[in-house]
Amino acid sequence: MKYFLFFSIATLTVLLSSFLINKEYSWRIIETNGTPTARHENAFVECEGKFYLLGGRGIKPIEIYNPFDNSWTKGAESPIEIHHFQAASYRGKIIAAGAMTGPFPDEIPLSNIYVYDPIYDMWTIGPEIPEARRRGSSGVVLYEDKLYLICGIKNGHNGGHKNWVDVYDFQTREWKILADAPRARDHFQAIIDGGKIYAFSGRNTSKDTDQVFDLTIPQIDVYDIYTNSWSTLEKEMHIPRGGASVALLKGEIYIIGGESMFTSQAHNEIEIYNLKLNKWMPISYLKQGRHGTQAIVYHNDIYIVAGCGNRGGTPELNSLEVYSKSDN
Repeated sequence: MKYFLFFSIATLTVLLSSFLINKEYSWRIIETNGTPTARHENAFVECEGKFYLLGGRGIKPIEIYNPFDNSWTKGAESPIEIHHFQAASYRGKIIAAGAMTGPFPDEIPLSNIYVYDPIYDMWTIGPEIPEARRRGSSGVVLYEDKLYLICGIKNGHNGGHKNWVDVYDFQTREWKILADAPRARDHFQAIIDGGKIYAFSGRNTSKDTDQVFDLTIPQIDVYDIYTNSWSTLEKEMHIPRGGASVALLKGEIYIIGGESMFTSQAHNEIEIYNLKLNKWMPISYLKQGRHGTQAIVYHNDIYIVAGCGNRGGTPELNSLEVYSKSDN
């Protein structure tokens, strides 16, 4: 009954807001020259003007999208299965941290950060993550030569979700433990704006209690890098879900897709939070609902590719969507 009531209110909000959506921008699936490998629980990140699709369940090649000629090319396979992570670019290289490896539900957190060099098409094993702080499905952001690792889960999909925060300094090559988040969460992505890290969506995955998708988190927690402190926004998400992507565009944070117990299909809803107004904007929609991937903001457009079309692991997708001005 709780889920039904909550989803009914959320659905009403979606329907009412659909009449108010800004028609200047819209989502569309674009045809490309070549197609990437279908995958989910992958990352998707921009580096030096090209988009890199990497990781996912199984060992997959890097696949590179060039927005200038709308084409895909292949790169090196990852040296190990890497999934459930949020990638970031740093000084011309791609960083994979807070990831897991292995099959469901007993995935293992990776012991190291992995680094991909696009110039040499080469993977290397990066800094070791302290053994006691290893987890996967974490939020990751880079800020002023530091990598912030937010929350995550230790025991695959079984349990052990954490509210930990760690930072790695690429200059000193040292890890430091920071203030714990107000609540644990996994299967989410973090995003940074003006020295503040926002933790939107996610869940407490718990196969041990048969609650893999159930324990979703509506609260939005905010970490202030300069004060090493957390706060929680007053306004919660309309449709809590795990596996959503996040993007920051023109002062608004987009929470894109995801999965939950509300529907067997992946969510196509996109909730938009305006940071200046501190309010939710009208909801928009993907053409294809998806979860378990990452979004890129590039030249004031949002790109998203791959992911899964239903709750769980199938079907894996390879379509590319872009959120852009309608006349593009």
